[in-house]
Amino acid sequence: MKPSAELLAFCDRLGHRFQRPELLMRALTHASISSKTRPDNQRLEFLGDRVLGLVIAETLLNADRGASEGQLAPRYNALVRKETCADIAREIGLGDVLRMGRSEMLSGGRRKAALLGDAMEAVLAAVYLDAGLEAVRAVIATHWQGRIAQVDSDSRDPKTVLQELVQARGENPPLYVEIARDGPPHAPVFTIEARLADGASARASAGSKRQAEQAAARDLLAQLETKP
Repeated sequence: MKPSAELLAFCDRLGHRFQRPELLMRALTHASISSKTRPDNQRLEFLGDRVLGLVIAETLLNADRGASEGQLAPRYNALVRKETCADIAREIGLGDVLRMGRSEMLSGGRRKAALLGDAMEAVLAAVYLDAGLEAVRAVIATHWQGRIAQVDSDSRDPKTVLQELVQARGENPPLYVEIARDGPPHAPVFTIEARLADGASARASAGSKRQAEQAAARDLLAQLETKP
């Protein structure tokens, strides 16, 4: 199987050329278009999740040899969570080369965080099976490097940080209010406003309420940090 020019360009962005291109094709195949002769990427996603976890855990241990398990755990969670994988998938244009059914494609499948995150993990598994642990370690080092460097600032849940901040001030916990819900039923976009008792607020939109709440809390925290 000879990869197309589009797939070769993706491999260049990923940082790995496959000796067994069929592994990449499987990693890029969503369940909506799978068949007996064209298996989907779910098994690879299962493996890729574990491969990513191993490499990230090892990297964090080596980067901070004095850190306790309690310090390492939130950093680890921030780096392996599905949202992080989806962000990296977007950065390398993974959605553009995904193979999926027409209905999934029309529903915005190439932009869905869960789908992109799963596919990113599947691609990591494909690299691992194609060339081994050192190859996938190199890919992860390339695309996770910036996040590893700033993981302490990203590792804590912004909703938790915001709540702890206002409670330390003796104020009531933040409120999260759904302002709007747009898009089709199968791919809604939620707009959430985070509000504080003193009137401060911030809005954000995302494909799930949880993501929108986290983003609104993050924006509100940024506002509070810039206040004199």
